[in-house]
Amino acid sequence: MMDLQLARSVLDAQPFSRMIGARLTRVGDDGVSLVVDIRDDLRQQYGYIHGGVLSYLADNALTYAAALGLGTDIITSGFSIEYLAPADDGRELVADAVLVHSGRTKAVARCDISLVADDGSRRIVAAAQGTSMVRGRGSSTTVQR
Repeated sequence: MMDLQLARSVLDAQPFSRMIGARLTRVGDDGVSLVVDIRDDLRQQYGYIHGGVLSYLADNALTYAAALGLGTDIITSGFSIEYLAPADDGRELVADAVLVHSGRTKAVARCDISLVADDGSRRIVAAAQGTSMVRGRGSSTTVQR
C-alpha cells in the first residue's frame, strides 16, 4: 500500500516536480491530492496559468491514483485533459484524483483540477482521465518487420 510518506519520496525524486514546487497533501484509499502554488513564472502571455502546468498536475495526480491499485512501479500510458476555465487569480491549484479501475497491469483514474481562491473557495478549471501501466510489461522497443 502506498502511503503519504512513500508517495512524497517518489515525488521528491522527480526534478521537475521539485522545480515546479509540487507537493502531495493527501494519499488515501479514496484518492490523492497534488498541489502547486500559483506563481507568476507559471503563467502564459495572457496571465493565465499555463496549460502545461495543468497537464503536469493531471499526469502526476492520475498516476498517483493509479498507484493505489498497481503499486509504485508504474508509468503513464496516456491521458486526456479538458480545460474548462482559465486558471487566473488564486493561491494554489489542487489536483484531486481517484482510481476508477485497476487490473493486474493497467489502471484508469480520473482527476479534477481546482483553482483555490484567496478566500478558500474552489472552482474546477480542468478535468482529466488517464491510464497508467506497470513498467516493463506489455511494451517493446523492437519493431517487427
